[in-house]
Amino acid sequence: MREARTQIAKPTQRPLHQRIMRRLQKHWQLVIVTIPFAWLLLFFLAPFLIVAKISLAELAIASPPFTKMIEWTDNGIMTIRVVFDNFTYILEDDLYLNTYLNSLKISVTSTILCLLFGYPVAYAIVRSGPVAKPILLFCIILPFWTSFLLRVYAWMGLLADQGTINNVLLAMGVIDEPIRMLYTEFAVYIGIVYTYMPFMILPLYANMEKLDGSLNEAAADLGSRATNTFFKVTLPLTMPGIVAGCLLVFIPATGEYVIPDLLGGGNVQMIGRVLYNEFSRNSDWPVAAAVAIVLLLLLVIPMMVFQYYQGKASEES
Repeated sequence: MREARTQIAKPTQRPLHQRIMRRLQKHWQLVIVTIPFAWLLLFFLAPFLIVAKISLAELAIASPPFTKMIEWTDNGIMTIRVVFDNFTYILEDDLYLNTYLNSLKISVTSTILCLLFGYPVAYAIVRSGPVAKPILLFCIILPFWTSFLLRVYAWMGLLADQGTINNVLLAMGVIDEPIRMLYTEFAVYIGIVYTYMPFMILPLYANMEKLDGSLNEAAADLGSRATNTFFKVTLPLTMPGIVAGCLLVFIPATGEYVIPDLLGGGNVQMIGRVLYNEFSRNSDWPVAAAVAIVLLLLLVIPMMVFQYYQGKASEES
């Protein structure tokens, strides 16, 4: 007898996109983690390493104007030349130290002002009705539709000696002669607070919108006054929004260049202007890179320490 042979049909091969999707589903955690790390590696770590390499070089009459870190001799021997004179020069020159301190003073003060003005605004938007709330949010977002430079130039017209504010005060008889506002530190504060106020209000609004209103009602039922309820209930719960808003204002304000240059007119020295002068006017890329590295460390290290203690406190609680 012949053996009965059964022919087994080969399964049809899946399409290519289905196979890719199955593999992605198996390794979805790896993909989700890899993409942000690749993004940071490409757009943060790589530029940082390039700037760090330039900061460890010497000024040279070449294009680009700095010496190479790695060179090969005629015998095929690799030599690495690293100098720290740029950082020593920054620490020894009072100009850079005073500029760092002045930048930190202006950015911290501007952040506090944005918080003092932005917190009530965000709280009012959250407590507003369903009709007024989208209108108020639209008013907060509306400045982003206008060019940043155009808004700064508008403030120059408002704060000038013959500008709108001085003309109105003179017409009302409040002042006898124009007040010097433009090209002062006051104008820089006005420009930074006005520009970065939405970056404070929006995180606060997003955080306050998630709060449970019954907590305030429960505190009122227990006899707590409105002021005590705010400091004991509302303020601690909105602390994540406060931290996020302060970071969004403080970090870019510290390295701000356009506002001090246009509204300060060179009379207000901030680290962004020093960076521009070193890179563009002096063509001293190594010193400028060293200034940028020190600025980055001044901003990143406190944030890392804060996040460490915040995570430690959340774990203990």
